[in-house]
Amino acid sequence: EAPASTAQAPAPKAQNETQKIRILLARELRDRLPPVSLLNLRPDDEGVPGALLAIDDNNTTGRFMNQEFTLDVVEKKEPDALVAAVVDKVNSSTPFIVADLAPDTLLKLSDALAGKDAIIFNASAPDQRLREADCRTNVKHTAPSRAMLADALGQYMAVKRWTNWLMVVGTEPGDVLYAEALKKSAKKFRMNVVGEMQFKYEVGSRRADGGYEQIQQQIPSFLQNAPAHDVVVVVDEGRLFGDYFPYRTWQPRPVIGTVGLYATSWHPAIELWGGTQFQNRFKRLAKRDMRALDYNVWMAVRSIGEAATRKRSADPHVLIAYMRTPEFEIAAFKGRKLTYREWNGQLRQPIILATDNLHVTVSPQKEFLHQFSELDTLGIDRGESACKAYQK
Repeated sequence: EAPASTAQAPAPKAQNETQKIRILLARELRDRLPPVSLLNLRPDDEGVPGALLAIDDNNTTGRFMNQEFTLDVVEKKEPDALVAAVVDKVNSSTPFIVADLAPDTLLKLSDALAGKDAIIFNASAPDQRLREADCRTNVKHTAPSRAMLADALGQYMAVKRWTNWLMVVGTEPGDVLYAEALKKSAKKFRMNVVGEMQFKYEVGSRRADGGYEQIQQQIPSFLQNAPAHDVVVVVDEGRLFGDYFPYRTWQPRPVIGTVGLYATSWHPAIELWGGTQFQNRFKRLAKRDMRALDYNVWMAVRSIGEAATRKRSADPHVLIAYMRTPEFEIAAFKGRKLTYREWNGQLRQPIILATDNLHVTVSPQKEFLHQFSELDTLGIDRGESACKAYQK
C-alpha cells in the first residue's frame, strides 16, 4: 500500500465567501471664485454623500448576493500627486474610480491606467472633447456634456417658439465652451442668435451695501441697444454675475442658460419617479439637498453595483466588459432605464430644465423623435461623433 502523501491540498474556496468590491472617489481640490449668491456656495463635501448613499444602496442588494461594497476617498490639489495616489490604489485592488477632476487631470489619469482592468466614471467634467477627440475607452461619463445641456434648452425653446436668442457670455473658459455648445444647439433646432455680448466680471467686485442700485442701472444700460430678442441667454457657469440679469433686462424677457431656466442632471425639488424618498434619504445622510454632482457620483457608484448584481461577480474584467454592452442599464429616478452610449461612454439620460426652486420640464421634449432612442437627440449622436477610441 502506498504511503499517504504529506502534502496538503489547497483548501476549497468557501461557497459563501463575500466578494469585496472596492470603489474610489477621486476629488481634485480646485480654487474657484465665489458665486454672487451665498446660497450657491459649493459644499466642501460635494459629491461624497452621493457616493455614500450609492454604497448603501449597493450593499442593500449586496447582502443577498454575498457582495460587499466599500468606498475610499482620495482628494488632493496637485494633479500629478492625485493621479499617482489613484494609480497606487488601483494597483492595490481598487479597480473602480469615480472622478471629480478637471479635464486635463482626467486624461492624465486615464492614460496612466491604460491597459489595466480599471474604469473611470467622469462625474463632473462636461467638456465635449472628453467624449470626442480626447475620448478614452476606460472612461465613462455620468456627467452630461455641455452639448446635452444645450440641446435640452434648445428643444424647449423650439417647442415654446422662443426662437430669437440674445447671448450674454462670461469670460471664464467654461463660459466660452458652453456658449459654443449653445450656438450649435441653436443652429440644430433652428433658433436665431441675434447677438452675442461679453460680460466682464471684475474679481472682488461683489455687490454689497446698496450695490444692487448700481446693478439696477448697469444691466438695463448694458442691454439697451441690443437687437430684438425673445430670450436672454446668460452663460455663466460659475454664477459669478448671471443672477444679476433676471428682472433687470431692458426689455421684459425671460432669462435662460445658466440662470433663470437652466439645464441640469438633477434638481433638489424633483418628486417624480420616486424622487421624494430618494431626496429624503440623501437629506438624512448629508444634512443638505442633493446637488447635480452628488447625483452624478451616485449614478456612477450605482452602475458598478448594478453590474455586480447582474453578473453575480466582483471580477473587474467581467463587470467592465458588461457595462460596455447594450444589455447594461440602470434605474436612476428619471422615469426610464438609462444606458451608456457605446460609441463614447456617455450615459444617456433625460435632462431637467429648472429654476432655482422647481423643475419646469424634462428634455428630450416629446416632439423630438429618434430612430433608436429619443435620448440621443440630446448631445452628439453616433453619426456625428469624432470619438475614434471606441471604434473596433
